[in-house]
Amino acid sequence: MPYSPTDVVSTEEELRTIVPKPIHGTQDVKIIDHIDKHCRVWIERSPFLVMTTSDSEGRLDCSPKGDPAGFVKVVDDKTLAIPDRPGNRRFDGFLNIMQTGRVGLLFFVPNRNETVRVNGTAQVVRDLALRESMAIKGRVPELAVLVSVEEAFYHCGKAIIRSALWAPDKAASTDGLPTYAEANVDHTGRDYALEDVTRWFDDNDKHRLYDD
Repeated sequence: MPYSPTDVVSTEEELRTIVPKPIHGTQDVKIIDHIDKHCRVWIERSPFLVMTTSDSEGRLDCSPKGDPAGFVKVVDDKTLAIPDRPGNRRFDGFLNIMQTGRVGLLFFVPNRNETVRVNGTAQVVRDLALRESMAIKGRVPELAVLVSVEEAFYHCGKAIIRSALWAPDKAASTDGLPTYAEANVDHTGRDYALEDVTRWFDDNDKHRLYDD
């Protein structure tokens, strides 16, 4: 049976009784409503982000997005553009954006412990000039997410420090982890040989990063 909790914290008053607000209050006032020079340089140096969206019923989705650093275009101090690259074509995030128009972004820069968070509204767009400005290897993205910034702020590095994310010498062994192909075959129940699926996925990773 699924685990059933016995002690649920359900109000802000309960939460703050357990963990009071910071004495100095800087965590509230550090949030800005635009992309300033500090956030801009971070975003332009970031090769990886996680995009969070929600559908009209409150169901969430988190999707990784990655490309060479600078792939997210800072259009102006209130607007970001994220190109869409060939993938699984599920479009969970796009469909959520079409329902709620909300998005949250978390930007990583390798070997830096901090992150930058951006929250706002979003649209799925096809503006040709915008898409052409984000082409890689001559391949223009078919779609882009246009984000209107409402909140932007730096997040401290404690989580990455604790996880030792950028310290590969401290990483646990990957021996015994299932491959993507193994998980895919078991989860989908498809009647394909593991060797074939492994070969297909390897081909995707090596030759089809920007090409369907």
